[in-house]
Amino acid sequence: MKKKKILIVEDEKIVALDLRAILSSAGYNVVAEVSSGKQSVAAVQQFIPDIILMDIALKGSMTGIDAAKIIIERYDIPIIFLTANSDTSTLEHAKHVSAYGYILKPFDERDIRTTVEMVLYKHKTESFAKAQRQWLETTLRSIGDAVIATDKKGLVTFMNIIAEQLTGWTQDEAMGKKLGEVFVIENEDTGKRLPNPVSKVLRERTSLSLTNHTILIAKNGSRTFIEDSAAPIFNDAQEITGVVLTFRD
Repeated sequence: MKKKKILIVEDEKIVALDLRAILSSAGYNVVAEVSSGKQSVAAVQQFIPDIILMDIALKGSMTGIDAAKIIIERYDIPIIFLTANSDTSTLEHAKHVSAYGYILKPFDERDIRTTVEMVLYKHKTESFAKAQRQWLETTLRSIGDAVIATDKKGLVTFMNIIAEQLTGWTQDEAMGKKLGEVFVIENEDTGKRLPNPVSKVLRERTSLSLTNHTILIAKNGSRTFIEDSAAPIFNDAQEITGVVLTFRD
């Protein structure tokens, strides 16, 4: 198995050497030790490490927090902050950076090993989930039917381009709104407004199809005959996390 690459960013040489010894003995490949924020950004570009141990209080114009912001934005590499400072304001400032963990100095070998293993696993899991979401969104955007997804409260979380065209709402406009505001339907024969299908799906925990002669009223008032169905979205615990609605002209 290929060794995971680790970059150490620490301006205390003794601490950096200690970290290298611990990580090397644990089977990791320490690709470099650098002592400033600017050097860390350059080292990331050169080595593309799997994880970074970053001292928060680096000397120089670029702190560890500043360097971490740049690295995460450009490379999405998980970062563990090292700090001897338990001051509330310092840690509060660090919270605005998406660090994966914190290790307080003085640390021991077990702290380092456990935190690194945990962060690598967490990042791997999140990366897989992110790839799955991107794949799903790409698939939903490319199919011929209109698709709207909601959360368990019936608030819109996703629309594909066909749904945008038929409803007259963009996804950005619809995000977080109640489905009934975006997906307005009525019966052709009676002219009466039809109930929001998501409410029934959430209540009865089952799929449903709307009756014939359903008309969708778009944001601009245009009217389209549609066929549609709605189905609950379950998680692994069989809890409903939302509803997906599909319809076509």
